[in-house]
Amino acid sequence: MAKQFNSFARYLVAVLSIGAATALLTLFSSHVNPTTVALAFLLVVLFNAAGWGSRPAIVVSVLGVLLFNFFFLPPTGTFTINGSDNWVALAAFLITAVTAGQLSARVRQRAEEAESRRREIERLYEELQDAFERASHAEALRRSELLKSSLLDAITHDLRTPLTSIKVSVTTLLEELRTRPEEAVTMDVEGRLEMLEVIDEETDRLNRFIEGLVELARIEAGEMHLRRRLGAVDEMITIALQRAKPLTHDHPVNISIEPDLPAICVDPRTVAEVIYTLIDNAAKYSPAGSHIHITATRAGDNLVQLAVEDQGIGIPVELRERVFDKFFRATRGNDSGANQPAGTGVGLAIARGIVEAHGGCIRIDDNDGRPGTRVVFTLPIGHKDATSVERFQQTESYRR
Repeated sequence: MAKQFNSFARYLVAVLSIGAATALLTLFSSHVNPTTVALAFLLVVLFNAAGWGSRPAIVVSVLGVLLFNFFFLPPTGTFTINGSDNWVALAAFLITAVTAGQLSARVRQRAEEAESRRREIERLYEELQDAFERASHAEALRRSELLKSSLLDAITHDLRTPLTSIKVSVTTLLEELRTRPEEAVTMDVEGRLEMLEVIDEETDRLNRFIEGLVELARIEAGEMHLRRRLGAVDEMITIALQRAKPLTHDHPVNISIEPDLPAICVDPRTVAEVIYTLIDNAAKYSPAGSHIHITATRAGDNLVQLAVEDQGIGIPVELRERVFDKFFRATRGNDSGANQPAGTGVGLAIARGIVEAHGGCIRIDDNDGRPGTRVVFTLPIGHKDATSVERFQQTESYRR
């Protein structure tokens, strides 16, 4: 019903518009000629075609011909037409009005179709966006569950294992002290020392685990404050090797540093931490007696590249990006993971955070066909105008 009323209203407006134009032109009939009237009627036709479509425009065209003939072509006041030129003018007006109306209506229809397509595209885009958001939400939930599972595994292994060792050692010592002398199996000094060493080592292990979690949380929160200064690369490597000495007693370490390597503007403590982490991984995941190679070279005009390479089984290509995710640990080779070395899965995540905080990048490179893993990271070179005295002062300050 509403649709029929809207259709009727369109025709009514069309008829009223040509009637109003006729009345206005009749008032000024002494100042207008048939050409002016024809152009005015033609405009009315175009407006109706643009506003209401082709059918109201045709109605207006037919009414315009009749009104044009009755009021403005001699003899006026009748539908009689005198002179062939008047017939030609009337026919030309009718053809022009109908054609122009059709073209205008077609343009309007194309505009409506374009608008309809635009709305359809927007609707499809919104649906696609909603679907993408739902998929992203589902993926986020999946990753969250994986993270929870990884964190639970890390806590189960890296907290429970040392706690169990500490508990057993402390319980044994307490029982030794509480037992009546006549019932005691006396533990010698060496046995007690061994128990205390277990407690000390496992406590350090717990401490390292918690420090790693705190450091990772600080990096992710953007609260890692670097104390940048010029430092020598060989000094940072030396500090890392000193700390990793207990880990590398079964692994000869080869160091290759490019001559005249410039100083780098970094936080030496955190860079040494990155190098230590890579040495730690190299020692864990390569067989006893295999070599660990550490190299430092220039990488272009503004970067220094450091690499730590081992001779272990290596990391599959598809896992080389994921090993830098927190709590992810790649199972190397065909090992099921049951005999994997102890670790929390946060070391490389922390290393990446430190390197990227310095404006560098870290990655795992192909090892040119050799077995093992080659981890490479880059760092920015320090001020080029730094003198050797300044470099010496910075190095001495770092040593202190």
